[in-house]
Amino acid sequence: MSICRGASPSPVASTAVWIDLPPNPAPFRRPTIVPVFLPHAGCPHRCVFCNQKTITGQAGRDSSPDLPALVARFLREKPPSPQHVELAFYGGNFLGQPPDHVQFLLAEAQHLVRRGWIGSVRFSTRPDTIDAQRLRWIADSPVDTVELGGQSMDDAVLSAAGRGHSAQDTALAVDRLRQAGLRVGIQTMIGLPGQDARSALVSAVRFADLKPDFVRIYPCLVLAGSPLAAAYRRGAYQPLSLEAAVATCARLWRLFARRNIPVIRMGLQASDELSDSAHVLAGPYHPAFGHLVFSALCRQAIARGLHRLPAVGRTVRITAHPRRLSQVRGLGNTNLTALTERFALAGIRISGDPDVALHRLGVALD
Repeated sequence: MSICRGASPSPVASTAVWIDLPPNPAPFRRPTIVPVFLPHAGCPHRCVFCNQKTITGQAGRDSSPDLPALVARFLREKPPSPQHVELAFYGGNFLGQPPDHVQFLLAEAQHLVRRGWIGSVRFSTRPDTIDAQRLRWIADSPVDTVELGGQSMDDAVLSAAGRGHSAQDTALAVDRLRQAGLRVGIQTMIGLPGQDARSALVSAVRFADLKPDFVRIYPCLVLAGSPLAAAYRRGAYQPLSLEAAVATCARLWRLFARRNIPVIRMGLQASDELSDSAHVLAGPYHPAFGHLVFSALCRQAIARGLHRLPAVGRTVRITAHPRRLSQVRGLGNTNLTALTERFALAGIRISGDPDVALHRLGVALD
């Protein structure tokens, strides 16, 4: 995060600093996603943190969904934008399923492409399922994006999480997918058993070195029915606090942004199941987790700016793009309260200016 002085698109005062957040690179495209959840399908064993039926809210869902009916219903309820539509298989280990079932699902998807309902397919799978044989299964299919559940690049952490694959498996998988001409996403987790802040950061650096097309960052939660729940109950596992998870995620976001790698999601998609304490026993779940992370990034940036100004006892004006204002304020104005107290300010005024770049914040004495 850098601070620069000079003219701004919209002057806020004669004494001002302008702070640049690393701009989050836009993904190659933003398709309309039609999600198909296959909880635990193709999974050879249970990772300690996993209970896909809780995450997806689809307990008992068949692993052979009626794809035409599902896509038709989705497109009817959520008409897509002019951008293309992508069918996405989530929640399981797609290439770990029996080959005839994988080929059946991809053949159904191919029919939907020919009918003009979807444009392509993506799926999530384990790194150790990416081999020459399985790549042949999808060679003539409409798949163009594969998301790998890498989770960590620390072999000790992967072992403690019961992943059953190594960091090298992830590196090899990315290389093989690149050679096959496919786009690659990586899913990483923070707060895993045996993982500390340094391990999480080193893993993020190693993931960034693989140059994925995008990443997702998920905090580890203690889900009812998962193996981790028993470890939590006997005191053998302590999840990250929400504050620590937000701070770690903010650090990783900055790293990926500086490496020009889009972060397309931080935190699990909000759902009734995840908001129920009977399903999430502990851990840093928040329905607006991504907003909390961006609010933290804004608060840190504003603090850097205030350190450059004689702001004690003064009223400060913060200028940002209108889309950034809620993150500048923080949920319930928490950023404004924290900054006012920390820097002994008389007050903070907020103004939106559409001419200010989304990644810039102006801090000035009012």
